[in-house]
Amino acid sequence: MADDGTSYYEPGAGRELARKFELQAYDLRAYLKEFQEKTGEEAITDGFGVLTESAEVTSAYIAYSSDVASAMKVVHEHLDKIADALRKVNRNTEVTDNDLAVLFGKHSESDR
Repeated sequence: MADDGTSYYEPGAGRELARKFELQAYDLRAYLKEFQEKTGEEAITDGFGVLTESAEVTSAYIAYSSDVASAMKVVHEHLDKIADALRKVNRNTEVTDNDLAVLFGKHSESDR
């Protein structure tokens, strides 16, 4: 925003920001997959063995692992939604800029 309160939008910066959110969502999805493989029920059960006294500990770790995976999934989905929204803003801005340019006499890119 300029000192006079006027807002400006730089499409390149918007695209880069959307890409950063997309990459963070992708990375988190990969971490989530790895986390689930290392801490899923099968991995935890194998780690604690089948001792009777370990059943309570095993079930607590499985519940914790599931809760963490659910939270990571929510964050991943949120990052994806932010990236999608930023891409939509970029598309809308480009269309609006092109439409305004045509109103002021500049030919649109599709007319060339």
